[in-house]
Amino acid sequence: MESVARKVSDKQKKKAVVDVRPGDTVRVHQKIREGGKERIQIFEGLVIKASRKNSLTSSFAVRRIASGIGVEKSFLIHSPNILKVEIVRRSKVRRNYLTYMRELTGKSARLTGVDFDKKSVNEIKDEAAEAEEERIHEEQVADYDPAAAKAEKAAEEAEAAAATAEAPKSESEKIEEQPKEKAEAKGPAEPQNKE
Repeated sequence: MESVARKVSDKQKKKAVVDVRPGDTVRVHQKIREGGKERIQIFEGLVIKASRKNSLTSSFAVRRIASGIGVEKSFLIHSPNILKVEIVRRSKVRRNYLTYMRELTGKSARLTGVDFDKKSVNEIKDEAAEAEEERIHEEQVADYDPAAAKAEKAAEEAEAAAATAEAPKSESEKIEEQPKEKAEAKGPAEPQNKE
């Protein structure tokens, strides 16, 4: 007899997920909400840790170098915000947690690649995630109005032109005004040493 907790967690699990292993280079499609808008952000990097494979809370940590700084993100495999995980490359590793990769840079950070069938590994049919990704894409297309974008761009250009038109003085006029302003500002000269 199954426990109630296991039945509840099985309901929350995705039906099919990609087998992510340490040493894989993956591309994670994550749903991001900013205010009222949703977008899909892709995070690509090396899996340095994969834990609790068959659990609802199974997760993996991905590391990448962004602008010379190491960035690590942890993802829950069964999270509804993770739409898709693609395995780009598989590497040969003999550890479950690749902490030593944090200290390595350049050529020393390379891992030996392993041949694998990319199509069969990444081919997971999750109708719910695909429908969600399609819905977000349709919303972005519907929100984009070319006429409004052109009008907004024209308004920005008019504003920039107005800003440049506010300065009608040429360089020669500015040079002529400078000595007059300096003479008016100074007034009569006062002696430096008062003894």
